[in-house]
Amino acid sequence: MDVFKIEQSIGGGVPAPDKITPEVSFDAGSEFNLSFFDTDSNTQGFSDPGSVASSTSASSPPPPQIKIAPLPSTSNPSQGIVVKQEQHYVAADSNSSSTTKSFVPCKVCGDKASGYHYGVTSCEGCKGFFRRSIQKQIEYRCLRDGKCLVIRLNRNRCQYCRFKKCLSVGMSRDSVRYGRVPKRSRERSTEESSRVTTTDADQSDSETKQLAVYDVILTVSQAHHANCGYTEEHTRNLVRKPVVVPPSSPADSEVASSTAEALEQERCWLWQQFAANITPSVQRVVEFAKRVPGFCDLGQDDQLILIKIGFFEIWLSHVARLTSNTVMMFDDGTTVTRQQLEIMYDADFISSVMHFANTFNSLALNDTEVGLFSAVVLLTADRSGITDVKSIEHHQDKLIEALKVQVGRNHANEPQLFSSLLIKLPELRNLGAKHSAHLDWFRMNWTKLTLPPLFAEIFDIPKSEDDLQ
Repeated sequence: MDVFKIEQSIGGGVPAPDKITPEVSFDAGSEFNLSFFDTDSNTQGFSDPGSVASSTSASSPPPPQIKIAPLPSTSNPSQGIVVKQEQHYVAADSNSSSTTKSFVPCKVCGDKASGYHYGVTSCEGCKGFFRRSIQKQIEYRCLRDGKCLVIRLNRNRCQYCRFKKCLSVGMSRDSVRYGRVPKRSRERSTEESSRVTTTDADQSDSETKQLAVYDVILTVSQAHHANCGYTEEHTRNLVRKPVVVPPSSPADSEVASSTAEALEQERCWLWQQFAANITPSVQRVVEFAKRVPGFCDLGQDDQLILIKIGFFEIWLSHVARLTSNTVMMFDDGTTVTRQQLEIMYDADFISSVMHFANTFNSLALNDTEVGLFSAVVLLTADRSGITDVKSIEHHQDKLIEALKVQVGRNHANEPQLFSSLLIKLPELRNLGAKHSAHLDWFRMNWTKLTLPPLFAEIFDIPKSEDDLQ
């Protein structure tokens, strides 16, 4: 059985923050729109959303405290949340001489950051350098064993160490493609990515469904082989044992004053032989049903109805393998002639049974396909008295799909076979209804017969006076 392994990959080079603070807006360019700040122990920056780490000496003034406060009601509400500066930080700003603006350092070189680029807070210079290095796939070399100090004043001296520092602080190679890509190109890329994601999802969903179908096929196949006496393996070396009506005794001749009575006695005897040979299959079908996916999820009343009404149809689809125009053979080799079957039933009914067996056998189904067909027959939702119709229909649809897959795989050159098989369902159901009508004779003559209790139960034939009440 094919087994599929569904893998999911997690992309994206931007590390997820532990805590997202209210949005903070800076006037350092259109790209800068911070939701949080990242730092590490080796670089200067915010240690948390409410404080600034100092790079000055011990004699320098203490670091300022920054609080995030909502705008007063008179402010423009479109500005969102702003940073309220309580103290001024005097810093060497290569881009501005103002001493009143907040300073966020670049994680790579320490210069004033202009935004959150490729996964880290960085300046325009390091952002552009990293982008060019990735896009052009430049390979750098270091003359000092890769241990150069990278700061604002010397960041251009060793490109190897600068690029290494970009990677070490968290800049993502994968994020470069989302840098200065035109809006339309980004939209097209997003659409293409969405289509790819959708295709992958559809493929995964298809594989999951296919795996579920094969699980149904395997489960039903195992249940059928374990609980059917009419499989190819069980019937390969059967020895025929014809049913022979015992000769009548003188006492019987005196009782049977007419041919009709003699025929009635023969009918009763044949029915008793028939019942004894079919009864083992009752228990097997019950065990098979318990292993059909979805059957045990149903209520007990619905389970009982499905087995009682469906048993004969299921059994007939099994015994068809050993049925010809002249005889019917049970799974132990016992054979009943067509003439004997006509005594038990009638010529028209037996003719229909033989026709079904011949046409069903012509489909050349293997044991697994017969098992799946039997499961479909079992879970027929519109049986009289059924309450949970939708659940039964749902489970039968899964079985029909499994049967379709199995037949399609084994009979690829016969595309019409599956349709021909489905046509057998109403034909089989019609035979089941006719058989039920014939059982009325049992119900009227139950006192004349000695029937196995399981046979009487499956066909609702009285066993005692209590059953009549």
